[in-house]
Amino acid sequence: MILALVRDLLLSSKVTGAAKAQGIAMGLVRDPSKLAGTTGDLLLVDLNLDGAIEAAGTWKRDAETRRVIGFVQHTDIAAIEAARAAGIDQIMPRGAFFDSLDQILTNANR
Repeated sequence: MILALVRDLLLSSKVTGAAKAQGIAMGLVRDPSKLAGTTGDLLLVDLNLDGAIEAAGTWKRDAETRRVIGFVQHTDIAAIEAARAAGIDQIMPRGAFFDSLDQILTNANR
């Protein structure tokens, strides 16, 4: 299952809309504190959301096979460095993430 940790309504609707268009079931988590214990194979996460980096890193470490793809404002160097340190698998600028979202979902659903 694919999960998205996104609070912003516009961004979450883009993510869930793209998944729905491909017929992919997606779980949406809006609060980083609610991510713990949530099952899934891939997490798409807004790294600019307070607490998201730590929550995503912990979620990933709970199972070896989990992957995390995070998106962030390209100018937020501190968040990028923190995400790397937390073990986020792939960190993308927000624009590039949304430009590639259909392909990310297609690859994840194989």
